[in-house]
Amino acid sequence: MSLTNTPGANRLHIALFGRRNSGKSSLINAITGQDIALVSEIAGTTTDPVYKAMELHPIGPVMFIDTAGFDDVGTLGELRIEKTRKAIEKTDVAIVFFSGTELSLEKEWTDELKKRKIPVIPVINKADILENTDDIKKQVEDTLGLMPIIISAKEKTGLDKVREELVRAVPEDFEVSSITAHLVHEGDLVLLVMPQDIQAPKGRLILPQVQVIRDLLDLKCMVMSVTTDKLDNALKAMAKPPKLIITDSQVFDKVYAKKPDESLLTSFSVLFAEYKGDISAYIKGAEAIDALTEESAVLIAEACTHAPLSEDIGRVQLPRLLRQKVGEGLTVDIVSGADFPKDLSKYSLVIQCGCCMFNRKYVLSRIESAGAQNVSVCNYGIAIAKLRGILEKVAL
Repeated sequence: MSLTNTPGANRLHIALFGRRNSGKSSLINAITGQDIALVSEIAGTTTDPVYKAMELHPIGPVMFIDTAGFDDVGTLGELRIEKTRKAIEKTDVAIVFFSGTELSLEKEWTDELKKRKIPVIPVINKADILENTDDIKKQVEDTLGLMPIIISAKEKTGLDKVREELVRAVPEDFEVSSITAHLVHEGDLVLLVMPQDIQAPKGRLILPQVQVIRDLLDLKCMVMSVTTDKLDNALKAMAKPPKLIITDSQVFDKVYAKKPDESLLTSFSVLFAEYKGDISAYIKGAEAIDALTEESAVLIAEACTHAPLSEDIGRVQLPRLLRQKVGEGLTVDIVSGADFPKDLSKYSLVIQCGCCMFNRKYVLSRIESAGAQNVSVCNYGIAIAKLRGILEKVAL
């Protein structure tokens, strides 16, 4: 990823749902002015959901999700539909396509989207070839209470109305506007303690570090970055203590022991607890750590998919800290990427990473799923601060 690009996880996710050959892919091409989605007269051309990052005026950076038709058939069709259902979890705004007067599937999917409080934009595409658009429109209005937009992606008609509705549909809480503005002000001195270990590829910073640095610069803060072994030198070199110290969660205890009393302390993961999730839910979820026993099970969920690394936070350090507190009999399961179980009933606690690779909608859907099953959830930074006994002293 280039430093000039908006991370995919920070883009507004716009998903397109509808039957096969209803014109989903052609709308993406028409509204963006580029042939970025495969279009064919053959039903079922789109199989797995396809993610396309674009700039869409006047919204800005967006991620289109082109899904398989929800009327797909056969064993493979069922698998494709299941992947389309999973795409809902990442959807900020949905465009639902209507291509006929039989609306049972459309109603099912629209009801699910509304249940999840996802804005729905109803569309009838292919107005240039459909002969019953008025009949379809009336049926949608009567059955679902929606006012569909009639368009022709081929002839580029009705697209301005779709763009207008997309702007209207952007959720107010789409992204928290700033990662650090609740802790610092213009002119504040901020010290970043960033271990450059095997989890940060040589010559690069990890995404949360990049985003926090950019956020602080936008806020006109003065930023100094050091590795953990240079923390003492950095503090001595400063004319006054920093207003805020942001560290990697894995060295929370080391930095806390050396921080000036006047300085606030937090971690990249704790900052992302609010930026990408629900910090109140995470703090409440951390209370479950005190109730864990050797008969308990904990799920650790990483956003990234990578080969296990020595001293990996999620795969090594967190399980070790948990077992030091609870006992070696504690069960710790680990999943990565989008591989998140539907049934969480066996777990007393779910611990997520900072989720910099996921959009906020998807992270919140995980929190909601855990809550519906009465399972506590927190993230790496909150959990580590709790296990180190310093959560109450961390700036949230």
